[in-house]
Amino acid sequence: MPVLNVSELNIVLTIIGAFILGFGVISVLIKNRWLLGEALPAMTLGIILGPLAAKFIDSSRWGSAEPGQVSEITLGITRVVIGVQLVIAGFQLPAKYQKLRWKEMLMLMLPVMTIMWLCSTLCMMATIPKVTLLATLVMAACITCTDPVLSQAVAKGPFSDKFVARDLREIISSEAGANDGFGFPFLLLATYLMRAQTPEASTLVARAGEEVVRHGGGVGQAIGKWFLETWLYFVLMSIAIGVVVGYAAGKGLKFALQRKWVDSESYVLYPTALGLFLLGVCGMIGGDDLLACFTAGSVLNWDGEYMRETLERHDEVNSSVDVLLNFGGFMYLGTVIPWSEFHQPDTTGITVPRLIALGFLILAFRRIPAIFIMYKFMPNVIKNWKEALFMGYFGPIGIGAAFYVEHTRHLYPKLADADEEMGNLLRAIGPTVYFLVFFSIVIHGLSIPALNAIYGWYGVQPIQDDAMLFERKSIRVPTPVNAEVGDDHTFIAYNRFSRPVFDDAELPTFDRTISMGRRSMSRVSMGRRSMSRISLSQYPTISRAPTISRVPSQNRDRDREEKDDPADSPGTSSFSSSAETKAPEVEIPLTPAPQPAQTIETPGLGRPTTIKYAV
Repeated sequence: MPVLNVSELNIVLTIIGAFILGFGVISVLIKNRWLLGEALPAMTLGIILGPLAAKFIDSSRWGSAEPGQVSEITLGITRVVIGVQLVIAGFQLPAKYQKLRWKEMLMLMLPVMTIMWLCSTLCMMATIPKVTLLATLVMAACITCTDPVLSQAVAKGPFSDKFVARDLREIISSEAGANDGFGFPFLLLATYLMRAQTPEASTLVARAGEEVVRHGGGVGQAIGKWFLETWLYFVLMSIAIGVVVGYAAGKGLKFALQRKWVDSESYVLYPTALGLFLLGVCGMIGGDDLLACFTAGSVLNWDGEYMRETLERHDEVNSSVDVLLNFGGFMYLGTVIPWSEFHQPDTTGITVPRLIALGFLILAFRRIPAIFIMYKFMPNVIKNWKEALFMGYFGPIGIGAAFYVEHTRHLYPKLADADEEMGNLLRAIGPTVYFLVFFSIVIHGLSIPALNAIYGWYGVQPIQDDAMLFERKSIRVPTPVNAEVGDDHTFIAYNRFSRPVFDDAELPTFDRTISMGRRSMSRVSMGRRSMSRISLSQYPTISRAPTISRVPSQNRDRDREEKDDPADSPGTSSFSSSAETKAPEVEIPLTPAPQPAQTIETPGLGRPTTIKYAV
């Protein structure tokens, strides 16, 4: 007998499914043309369908609808969304990246984050009333980290593919992955200092069941506990767990791959499983699960083999998992924003004008001064003040800040049991941080299309270094941003974030330009010499061994037609010079090779030579 069952689960499934279907139909327009990404549309839909408006999605009604369950649900959802994506972000970095950029990462984790923490504290003290300095330090710690989810969109999105140098994109991605776990030392330092204020013990009880008292002992004892419990146990142990698990996972995969025990589905799902495993293990022992996840992802691809294998298997699973988590996470985030607490002049003293002022202060002073102070010490990744301004401005606050808010609430007693200082902190931290999350998603989400329009107005040309030829999986696949069609089977893409591993020193050096169809690659100046580079990803559909040979007879008719203007032919690349001598033609089949990328080796680079790539 048919029965209507309008349950919360069925409502949520219907809404999420409908949103993904609608978004998918125009996804190229939203992401590649309008440059909006997933976060802003998903959060907007969550706001519309949440308790503020339509009331279709309300997590307070889920399950048994127990009081206070929204905080627990939010903490769980944000942990999963961030943890899995941090593993993915870790393995997508170049091989041994943390070893290569350890100085830059150390500066970003310690001095830059410290300056960001203190600047955020000053901004909050200027705008948020009724909270003490220590309470403001706790709130500022929640927004010190750049959001790992939104930062990955900035580092790997279509705008960055066109206009942001790869060194800068890599350090933005790596910093966002690591500093989300490094926010805990700042949060716990302020917490220990707050508990050490008075010598009298109280009977305050945390939600996790631990006794939370103002234990006294002064600053010295607080610093000692902070160093021992936070740095040695919480941080260093989590890094060690991530290293061990990531190393063991990588070795196990290699062992299984050699025996052909792993199918493609299981292989590309490994980062997701790794993230879920570490979230569970670190959650049980009370460790820093976010830092462990990012560490494990970096170690998993330490030698570049995991990334190379995923490229060979045409991995679309991890990007799909990433998108699915973004949809669900930001839609849920839109439903839990505490709109009613944004204007409470009689209780917290917080008002909408104060929050708006705080938003612009944070935008201007939270991160930009820190990057400008330190960027000259990182010349390998931040070349000039323009790149420093970009990195300083695009330090978004997102779902990671929501995680820190809910985690902070577990460090303190319930509001009914809190003293005045902690009570004011617990009342203010929710509306303050959640408003900054909303403000950042809107401002940074709209800044990318605005900046793209400005670049278009001034005629800024896309970066066209390091061309990569990769397979076109379908004739209906749209041309990626900052790429062009090679032929029916290939795209020629520039400035890609994820790429095969190769040594730049092994690439050919010559005093010519590389032409791609009717366009030319940018020439890279190297002192008095000019270097142009092209790296080719593996082409798994061709089984022949890599050779250099004359043009086959079946291609001679086509080549004869292209003799007058060989650049008109799509899918060809030519090293050309101004000499009038007819250039000999050499064909290089794109085939699997022992290395993830092939170096172009051609005879007679000292004389005019034309190279065609057969596919």
